[in-house]
Amino acid sequence: MNQPSNPLIVQSDMSVLLEVMNPLFEEARDALSSFAELQKSPEYMHTYKITSLSLWNAASSGTGADGVIHILNKYSKHPLPDIVSATIINNSERYGKVRLVEEAGRFFLECNDETVSLEVRAALKTPGGGRIEVSSAFRGQMKQILLKIGYPVVDLAGYGDAAEFSIALKDSFTPRWYQNEAADAFHAGGSVMGGSGVIVLPCGAGKTMVGITVMDKVGVETLILTTGITALRQWRDELLDKSYIPPEHIGEYSGEVKEIKPVTITTYQTLTHRRSKDDPFTHFELFNHRNWGLIIYDEVHMLPAPVFRVTSEIQSKRRLGLTATLIREDGLEGDVFSLISSKKYDLPWKALEKTGYIAEASCTEVRVPLTDADRYEYAIAPKRNKFRIAAENKQKLAALTLLLEKHSRDNVLVIGQYVQQLKHISQSIGAPMITGSTKNDERELLYTAFKRGEIKTLVLSKVANFAIDLPDANVAIEISGAFGSRQEEAQRLGRILRPKPGDNKAWFYALVSDDTNELDFSAKRQMFLTEQGYKYSIVRHEGLATKQAVKQGDDSSA
Repeated sequence: MNQPSNPLIVQSDMSVLLEVMNPLFEEARDALSSFAELQKSPEYMHTYKITSLSLWNAASSGTGADGVIHILNKYSKHPLPDIVSATIINNSERYGKVRLVEEAGRFFLECNDETVSLEVRAALKTPGGGRIEVSSAFRGQMKQILLKIGYPVVDLAGYGDAAEFSIALKDSFTPRWYQNEAADAFHAGGSVMGGSGVIVLPCGAGKTMVGITVMDKVGVETLILTTGITALRQWRDELLDKSYIPPEHIGEYSGEVKEIKPVTITTYQTLTHRRSKDDPFTHFELFNHRNWGLIIYDEVHMLPAPVFRVTSEIQSKRRLGLTATLIREDGLEGDVFSLISSKKYDLPWKALEKTGYIAEASCTEVRVPLTDADRYEYAIAPKRNKFRIAAENKQKLAALTLLLEKHSRDNVLVIGQYVQQLKHISQSIGAPMITGSTKNDERELLYTAFKRGEIKTLVLSKVANFAIDLPDANVAIEISGAFGSRQEEAQRLGRILRPKPGDNKAWFYALVSDDTNELDFSAKRQMFLTEQGYKYSIVRHEGLATKQAVKQGDDSSA
């Protein structure tokens, strides 16, 4: 039956169109995002795609084919095409058709369907019939192979014995309701079904607290992988603050210190260090140095490809992935699914904003014209050079200056991609700069000064894409970015989403060169945040200047 007032149009190619102006837009968007991926987000019609991986993640979270079809029927204008229903059923039912079990230390694949069993045997190059025995060392690689042929393995083989270690949470630490829910979702099923999975929560929502809560529930020695030395030390500080772990039981394994303790924290950079591209990775033995019972992958969407390789070999360990978005620009979402595990908990960003657990963010795209000289250079440049010319538009400094005047009382992060551009900006506005080459001691001094209010503006390179603890930052101004990276845009907005005292407001600005290919990349960058419910207002540089002049006039008349 046709329902013309509904917001969805479901098409036979598994794409879904969602009307933005429909009264049911937000309700349908939140339901749709649990099993579909946003592809395009222009002003009036958003396009989603239902994929096998999105359906498997939904199935692992408890939303099977019936639930997906029910949601589509509820919000669709027209009856679902038969091919859509059939594809959803077929793909959803593939989750669970192949299971890995353990018996007396041996691992077996079980397939109840003989045809599926034949496909699996062919993919694994295993002749014969009946159950398929799998080497423990092949456990991860096998899951990757079968995912590629469309059969995600439900791993019921459990985990090996691990060294016990209790962290004993302090009475002063009470996890928020959603942090408890996430930890419970990870641990659901106990020693067999529970113990591996990915938790997706917005930046600023306290994913570290989820990790600490999981550590308390599991009670085993833990290896924590982080994005950098700053994040490493934030984890250590939070563990000391929230639990009774003695400091001497927490080890830092970094370029500066090599400690291995019952709880050890390292960085992806340390793990992937090697003298040359042909040499082995120097520190991979850390994964086997102790009898770890839990490995935590912080910001799992940034997991380097080499770490996937070693992760495939340690499937007997519990694995917790923490992230704000499962999007990977390298297309390795399937490896996260097969080697870390499926998504176990996901909470929309706007849901937490409404409850005050993250700041209410206003997003604005400021379109800045090129100078005549840059316009000429852009016009004649090869295609590969055009983006850089647009990104480093000299006119952006004037727009930035206006925004800094507008937010003179706020705590501002200026974030960019290109170090030379940032150096010029840092010198022009008289603000200190932090890049990847800034020494850790200097970084900590600047972060501390920012937290104390002694510095109101910091200029940051791609270090802003990683976990930095600057809870008072309430304005982020993006000067340039990495082409169309959706995950980077989410991380950068996340830098200002910690809850704020008072009105709990935050402002995010993206400066984009008008009439250039930077507009196209910017639209792609914004897609994930659009899916989460954020809307970008668009202003032009000259409009920004007019608004500022009006504001200054009002101030002087007052």
